[in-house]
Amino acid sequence: MPKTLFEKIIDRDLPASIVYEDEQCVAFKDINPGAPVHVLLVPRKPIPRLCDATAEDQALLGHLMLTAAKIAEQNGCGDAFRLVVNNGAGAGQSVFHLHLHILGGRSLHWPPG
Repeated sequence: MPKTLFEKIIDRDLPASIVYEDEQCVAFKDINPGAPVHVLLVPRKPIPRLCDATAEDQALLGHLMLTAAKIAEQNGCGDAFRLVVNNGAGAGQSVFHLHLHILGGRSLHWPPG
């Protein structure tokens, strides 16, 4: 299977503004931001969609959530940020490699759209 766009960024085949990385995930600035802070948090393990995750991925999913909060804090969002996971094309997912959108830096309204 060919690498996803995010795998190419993780492997440094494509450039990105990386703001965080550890042994399980990489975070980088979104190239089309929807807020002053818009970071994508991507697991190194290629899971196409959230619904494709298994019980084996439970610890990784928890790590992503805790890491997202840390990244939001480091990027000046404090405790006011939004996490978005699009699952499937009908929900707006365009890259089929699980990723969390970390959005903040301005007032966020509900419903989001």
